[in-house]
Amino acid sequence: MKNPIQPLEEVQGVLRFKANAIVRHLLDTHPTCDMNKLACIGFSDDDRQQFAQLIGYSLSGYSDLRSYVSDEAYSAAAHMADGMDERDARIAALEQKISELRAAADALQEPMARLLEMHPDDLKS
Repeated sequence: MKNPIQPLEEVQGVLRFKANAIVRHLLDTHPTCDMNKLACIGFSDDDRQQFAQLIGYSLSGYSDLRSYVSDEAYSAAAHMADGMDERDARIAALEQKISELRAAADALQEPMARLLEMHPDDLKS
């Protein structure tokens, strides 16, 4: 089960995840807890994604966290920014990924046929 996606809100003209006041307070006031130290701990990517949301990361900055924010997670959040609920946003993100994979498979059909010395139609099932 994946962590939920935080709702988004506009803060001084920037679209941000709604920060959790307790998480934000702990990060801001705990002397041994900082982003660099947290980066060295073996948390799951899903937990890191949610943490970025809980501290109020901007949506545009969230897309830059490529080491642990997946394209699907960012896409779902972007769909939520457009007014979708989380369930529909996750579905839309997966549909988008499937569409991209189908387009990539179509683009590879001709080169694969040449590589295998087959007619492209023979690769279709």
